Amino acid sequence: MATSVLDQILNLREQLNKHNYNYYVLNSPTISDKEFDLLLKELEQLEANYPEFADPNSPTQRIGSDLTKGFEQVRHIRPMMSLSNTYSFEEVTDWYNRIKNALGNEKFVITGEMKFDGTSISLHYENGKLVRAVTRGDGEKGDDVTANVRTIKSIPLQLLPGNWPESFEIRGEILMPWNSFERLNIEREAEGEQLFANPRNAASGTLKLQDPKEVARRNLDVRLYYLLGDNLPSDNHYDNLMAAREWGFKIGNEIQRFDSLDSIKQYIEYWDIERKNLPVATDGLVLKVNSLRQQLNLGYTAKSPRWAIAYKFNPENACTKLKFVSFETGRMGVITPVANLEPVQLSGTIVKRASLHNDDIIRQLDIHEGDWVYVEKGGEIIPKITGVEKSKREENAKPISFVSHCPECGTPLVKVDGEAAWICPNTFGCKPQITGRIQHFAARKMMNIDGIGEETSELLYNEGLVKNIADIYSLTIPQLASLERLGDKSARKIINSIEKSKQVPFERVIYALSIPNVGETTAKRLAKAVKSMENLQKMTIEELTQISDIGPIVAQSIIDYLTHPINIANIVALKSAGLQMSISEDKTHPAGNALEGKTIVISGTFTHHSRDEYKEIIERNGGKNSGSISKKTSFVLAGENMGPAKLEKCHALGVSIVNEDEFLSLIS
Repeated sequence: MATSVLDQILNLREQLNKHNYNYYVLNSPTISDKEFDLLLKELEQLEANYPEFADPNSPTQRIGSDLTKGFEQVRHIRPMMSLSNTYSFEEVTDWYNRIKNALGNEKFVITGEMKFDGTSISLHYENGKLVRAVTRGDGEKGDDVTANVRTIKSIPLQLLPGNWPESFEIRGEILMPWNSFERLNIEREAEGEQLFANPRNAASGTLKLQDPKEVARRNLDVRLYYLLGDNLPSDNHYDNLMAAREWGFKIGNEIQRFDSLDSIKQYIEYWDIERKNLPVATDGLVLKVNSLRQQLNLGYTAKSPRWAIAYKFNPENACTKLKFVSFETGRMGVITPVANLEPVQLSGTIVKRASLHNDDIIRQLDIHEGDWVYVEKGGEIIPKITGVEKSKREENAKPISFVSHCPECGTPLVKVDGEAAWICPNTFGCKPQITGRIQHFAARKMMNIDGIGEETSELLYNEGLVKNIADIYSLTIPQLASLERLGDKSARKIINSIEKSKQVPFERVIYALSIPNVGETTAKRLAKAVKSMENLQKMTIEELTQISDIGPIVAQSIIDYLTHPINIANIVALKSAGLQMSISEDKTHPAGNALEGKTIVISGTFTHHSRDEYKEIIERNGGKNSGSISKKTSFVLAGENMGPAKLEKCHALGVSIVNEDEFLSLIS
């Protein structure tokens, strides 16, 4: 029995540590907050029942961390603790009654505030001026992000005249408004970059950028919710926030005071609906005891204050009518069904469309024409259909059928073996595939041609100026200046950017070509292995599969692409235009011999370079990369979150561990 319980505890700890890493380090959570909290509560209960299995490093004993290398770490004057979460009014009632019992016959007031879904920040002011901004980090210390916070216009750098203390701290949430979030993701999609999952992740990622100018461009916002320090203007939380508002701080208008459970319930019910109209993301409400003296008397648990609690909303969903299903052709010919809906508001935006992904999803949901469907956003980028309200289905409604021909060019579709996708095989005659490749080619992480986005790509194609990517290099200023929405200034900007693109390195040229199954990382590996386009065009499937991480399917995609007459002509034209068709000399020649004869293992995540870049640096400095630790390992280059198994093996074999900065000093 004991072994079974221990296994369960260890498994829960492993899951929670992984989810903490996804959330705080990668900014890419894979489960909802509610699912995480349920796992944590399960572990807390097991550890309480079986104290012999207690561990100071258990996820129940700490607050998650968002510490990042590259920023100075600052210890908080007062720890930034997390709040206990509730998901029902019954749990709120239990908390309220605990407060009531703890305070005896003493009257108390509760304040209610919106729980904004952003990234926590602590702002420090001295003599009315902002002197420091620190992230929550692990609760004990955080990253100093003052330079980035100074770019946020809603955060005062100098307070308005008032009775503010000489020195104090105010805490809140850095937010990315819905409109800024959607604009940022549109830009990232156009540039071929991974989209942010939600505004919280976008705000967190933006706050950790090393370039304050880019932070300023993304239009972050703030809501402040707690004032700390000596000589505060009032002995209660609500009046302190009202004073802070007069000093120039952005305090949410949603804050209210309550003296009964009934009024708290009405507040919860109101904001469960009305929050959808707010310009920023929210995920719940926060209830606090208003009196600072009573807060002090109630005290804290190991992780959270007893005088405050968070009520979490369930993921937003709505039931709306399906108008019709459209079918759209992508750059690689994949046909995607899209549900077109009667407009409905979700998470601060009006939702009119939701992807149905593929034929299998349509059949699993059993969607019929005119159905009423459940749409959920829940913080995700793209709304999804989660179910059908079959009680509202009209009689004789026909099931939605997947199209058999391309909706753009009419070509019969082909099923991809082993996948749910249907594709249009008319690669060189289907308009959205052609314009999609033009747009991809010009995007920032590819050829970085400023001014050729989705609309301009379609415009150039429709005007007959660009029928394939090589035609871009034949464009002239007069041709572009005569087009709708473009003028002489825009035309010159595009032509200058086209000229600069000729210096883009070979690996990005490969990525820009839209070779099926060849993404950014694969393109880098290909460039490094083959050295030139000429060599790549001569390679066989057998030779390609000898390259790291290139299997038969990817190899066949490359062969098919490079042997097609249109692609051959395109590559010849691009080469004639002056594009980089071989790897640059600085990447082929050794950078030094500082690592001569050394075998190095890379583990963890890094700040200054990617793992692939470090592998390249190691090889160019005479070293050898290895994927496993052994007695022959010279040292491990360790970033954040080095795997525990590798760490243990290092200790067992006596292998030294070198951090990122030490490594860069070593090769300098």
